[in-house]
Amino acid sequence: MFARRSILDIRYPIRFGFTLVELLVVIAIIALLISILTPSLMKTKSMAVRVKCAHNLKQIELAMNMYLNANDNTYPCAEDPVSAKPFYWLWMGRGWRSLVKPYLGGNIDVNNPSVLLCPADRSDPAKYESTSYAYSMAFYHSPEQIDAMNDKSDTYTNPKPTVPQHSNDVAIPSGKIIIGEWFSNHLPIDPEAGWWCWEGKRNYLFVDGQVRFLKAAEIRAARDGFPDANLTFRGIKGADWPR
Repeated sequence: MFARRSILDIRYPIRFGFTLVELLVVIAIIALLISILTPSLMKTKSMAVRVKCAHNLKQIELAMNMYLNANDNTYPCAEDPVSAKPFYWLWMGRGWRSLVKPYLGGNIDVNNPSVLLCPADRSDPAKYESTSYAYSMAFYHSPEQIDAMNDKSDTYTNPKPTVPQHSNDVAIPSGKIIIGEWFSNHLPIDPEAGWWCWEGKRNYLFVDGQVRFLKAAEIRAARDGFPDANLTFRGIKGADWPR
């Protein structure tokens, strides 16, 4: 038989749904989960970008090896400054790029930087022509020339005659930086002074092919008193790491 409904059931029918309090609790839980997960997601994204940057350097290392094979194992070398309008030197990304570009494949320029641009680089593309990596000038000057430079201004003023360096001249391949990020793209600092400051953290390519993500404070002081791979003590025969 059919169950009787009470007068209360008729007057106050049963309703299904969330109360305002329950809805607020759910929203609070979702907000809490988002606040917990967001840092992890951001960290994962940041790590992925850093790995992509390291991969760029590995591709550059392959191109550099092809250059060496085609040039009697001599590193990229040209008289500084390599350009007057705009002004830049060989060690700057816009400088050494032209020598290695044929071994990177494709038409590489400011609009198509390929592996020469770190995905985390915040610089205006026009400022450095979408190039993120610097090349140590120790690879196109003799150790004696490098040991005669004692100030960062020596890397962009009063150019010395270039002396081609041979791959066999590298004394400590695992300790000498050949190419690295100029800016601290993965650990932003302010102000940004590139290799001329003791702050930040960068990806560096070493002669032995390894890419290491190092704090500036982990790099040895160079002749100008900074973690500057351009002016490594004893140049190509010296080492930038470990400190």
